[in-house]
Amino acid sequence: MIAGLDMHTPLIADMDTGFGGPMMVERAVIEYARAGVAAFHIEDQVLQKRCGHLSGKEVVGVDEYVSRIRAAKLARDKIGSDIVIIGRTDALQKHGYEEAIRRLRAAWEAGADAGQLEGVTSKEMARQAVEDLKPLPLLLNMVEHGVTPIITTMEAEEMGFRIMIFSFSCLGPAFIAIRQTLEKLKSEGVTGLPQQAKPRTIFDVCGLQEKMEIDEAAGGNMEKA
Repeated sequence: MIAGLDMHTPLIADMDTGFGGPMMVERAVIEYARAGVAAFHIEDQVLQKRCGHLSGKEVVGVDEYVSRIRAAKLARDKIGSDIVIIGRTDALQKHGYEEAIRRLRAAWEAGADAGQLEGVTSKEMARQAVEDLKPLPLLLNMVEHGVTPIITTMEAEEMGFRIMIFSFSCLGPAFIAIRQTLEKLKSEGVTGLPQQAKPRTIFDVCGLQEKMEIDEAAGGNMEKA
């Protein structure tokens, strides 16, 4: 649904563990590519995975992880897609830095286009990972108030990261705003929405005006809003 929006912005999507064995990875890659996803990250956690910034994560063996990357590349080649494969590892928490780096190198050799060391715990570690994995492009997942210290886009670029995502940049503010609005409704009997949140404004963001123009040009009878 997001990839289908007319926003001309490349979409990076989470593929978790690939949702199963090689056959399921293949299916997921094909579906993502057909949906218009530009890139995805696929990881080495067990199927019943956890958020990368929670404790208690478990990872599969490196051979199983590499098989996921190989399956992803085979699927991409099969359909002639240019979707970008980002190999992610969550091994840092339980197995340490060196094992995590080893897994990212293995993912690269298996066909990953970029790497993601999830849950880095210091800026020094983030910088070192870029150096240790050159020339593999690295993605930095900035989850504010997670296990990774705050790293700005400018700092990440200076460190050498090639991609940066902010996983809670929309979810966090939305959570706060929704909770505050519902608390106001409960206590005062009204939501108190600001003027810019009127229905027409929201509908226009969703493409109402464009749809009305298409309807009019085609001779439809949609009433003007």
